[in-house]
Amino acid sequence: MNRTKSHLNSVGESYFQHMRHALSFTWSMLAASLCCLIHAFAPSLFQKTGSQVVARLYDRMVVNRSKLAPAPETPDADRNSLPIKG
Repeated sequence: MNRTKSHLNSVGESYFQHMRHALSFTWSMLAASLCCLIHAFAPSLFQKTGSQVVARLYDRMVVNRSKLAPAPETPDADRNSLPIKG
């Protein structure tokens, strides 16, 4: 349990926020995997799909993560909602 809390704190997400993000990555990676499988047998299909999905997911996971996570000093940083910008 300690490792789970440590990981969630390191990414600035609650358990359910993290679950939602991880599942969204799962579906994207599954779809990209199927496109790569099809590409293996029919190289003219899905020529760039796999690499485009990887680049998009890397951007979401690494480059823009700080924009998704609430600031640590925010009182409700452990809640499921993100701060509303207005």
